[in-house]
Amino acid sequence: MENLNKESLISVVAEKTGMTKIQTRKAVEEVFEAITDCLEKGGRFQYIGFGTFHVKTRAERMGYNPSKKQNEMIPAKKIPAFSPGKTLREKVNPAVVEEKK
Repeated sequence: MENLNKESLISVVAEKTGMTKIQTRKAVEEVFEAITDCLEKGGRFQYIGFGTFHVKTRAERMGYNPSKKQNEMIPAKKIPAFSPGKTLREKVNPAVVEEKK
């Protein structure tokens, strides 16, 4: 498996759990809704081994507007961020783990 989208995720989870695709779709959508609600309220979601979703604040900064041909201030904003857990990092990059041993 190379790429995974919403539909293929639902199919994989349904196959592995024995749930119907309708049940699985509802469960997957509820999980992502719970994570989104948590981040919207300024919280963080941590799944040990996989990683942590959190909200970062990007500082106000100077940018260039090419249509006006002038610099202008880009306001600060909040952005969702993800920090991978140790297990995920090791699975994605097993060569690094082998070199450390």
